[in-house]
This record gives sequence, structure tokens and C-alpha cells, in this order.
Amino acid sequence: MTGTLVLAGTPIGDVADAPPRLAAELAAADVIAAEDTRRLRRLTQALDVQPVGRIVSYFEGNEAARTPELADALAGGARVLLVTDAGMPSVSDPGYRLVAAAVERDIKVTAVPGPSAVLTALAVSGLPVDRFCFEGFLPRKAGERLSRLREVADERRTLVYFEAPHRLDDTLAAMAEVFGADRRAAVCRELTKTYEEVRRGGLGELAAWAAEGVRGEITVVVEGAPESGPGELDAAELVRRVRVREEAGERRKEAIAAVAADAGLPKREVFDAVVAAKNAERDAGRGAAGTV
Repeated sequence: MTGTLVLAGTPIGDVADAPPRLAAELAAADVIAAEDTRRLRRLTQALDVQPVGRIVSYFEGNEAARTPELADALAGGARVLLVTDAGMPSVSDPGYRLVAAAVERDIKVTAVPGPSAVLTALAVSGLPVDRFCFEGFLPRKAGERLSRLREVADERRTLVYFEAPHRLDDTLAAMAEVFGADRRAAVCRELTKTYEEVRRGGLGELAAWAAEGVRGEITVVVEGAPESGPGELDAAELVRRVRVREEAGERRKEAIAAVAADAGLPKREVFDAVVAAKNAERDAGRGAAGTV
């Protein structure tokens, strides 16, 4: 008989949000793989649970090396409980490798549903939640971050991101550059904790706010691109969308065709807007040079 891998959601802030099954699984597991064993001890103390199973660390630095060991324990019949610092394992946290290894060996994988920063932020954001996509953490390097944002510049679903507090201002500024300063967003800080805060506004406004410094765990929810019918987009927006696609690697001809198709406009109209913008920039450059 093979064992069972249990992915257990842990509180994202308030320990009272822990599901009742979490305490039972912590008490019964043969092996507990924890992202941070010190946090695990604090959690078990708060839940008044005394684990009897073996406790091992399972974090980004040792995930690849430790996965075979845990997979072998599962194959031998062990009940392995996987917990991360907060929320569901494998969602921007360790877990995917172990799940894949268990599935490959035809080992049962189940879960203890629990708190989720993604769903909590969506629910309180005030933005549409009927369709959304989770983008995790953006790249740390500015150029890579802009490229990733350009890939979803025209995404109509609500976007959800995790971000470190010390990078929040740069990320919001990049979002304002790519998505537009007026695109609605919500910055959710310290969800379910004592100093919980949800800041809503345009990306430009939020970037200026974050420049003053922000602390805590951050989830950012961004409104999807607006659905625009024929004639609803002005020339500046058409040009912006073409440039975003060009900067993402598309040829201008392809970018113009894609923007025209999305907007329901003739390609010629988008082409004319791009040419007019290019001419305006050229004339402005000449004027600036003449004043020197």
C-alpha cells in the first residue's frame, strides 16, 4: 500500500482561520514537510497540537534534493503532510515538485483547503472576480519585469500578483507605464492581520503612494484591459498598444494587425495613428533641436 500526500493550507495571518482538519492532520502525519520548521512549531503550539511524525524542512533551497526522499516515504506507505509558511503549498511556494513526483508514482494526493491570499485579495479588491488569472511574482530585473507585463497588457481578466514590499513602488510604476496610469488596482497589505490595509485607486496614484515606503505581505489586484468596441479607442491608446506589442518582440506590421483585430478597426486606421504619432515625435524633436 502506498501512502498519501496531503497539501495543507495554513493561515495567511490570523491563526483562528486554520481549518479544523489542519490540526488533525498535523497530529496524525507520519512525516511533516515544512517550509520553515520554526514557523511550524509556532503553528502547532497555537493549535495545541503535538505532532508525532518526523519533521523535515522543505523549502526552495532543498526542494529538488529532498523530493526523492519524500516520494520514497510516500511509496513506502507514509502519510506526508506538506505545509508552507502561509496559504496553499505549490501556489508560489514549494510543493509542485513533490506533487508531480507523487502523481508520477500513482500516489494519492489530497488537500486540506485553507486560506488563500489570492482569493482573499480578489474578494476585497472591489474589482471584477468572475474571470481572473494569477501571475505570481514578477521578475526582479526592471527589463524582465516590463517584458512580462507587456505580455498581458491586453489581458481582459483581472490580474493578481504577489510582490515584496521593497519592490512595490517600482512594480506599480512599471504597471502604470504598461497598463496606463488610470487602470484601477488594489494593493492588499497584511491580509487578515492586525494592520490589514486595502488601498484602491489608479496605478499611477498607487505608485506615488508606494514610493513613500510600504511594509508587510503584499498582494496586488489589477483590473483587466477594457473591452472596447469599434471607434471607442483614441489614437493615443491605439499607438500605446502597438508599442507594447513591439517592445514584446512583435514586428510592427503584426502588432498593428493584432491591435486592429482586438479593437474591431480597419488596419489602416491603426497604421495611420502610428504614422501620425511618429511624425509628431519627429517634429517635436526638430523643434527641440532648433531651440538649442
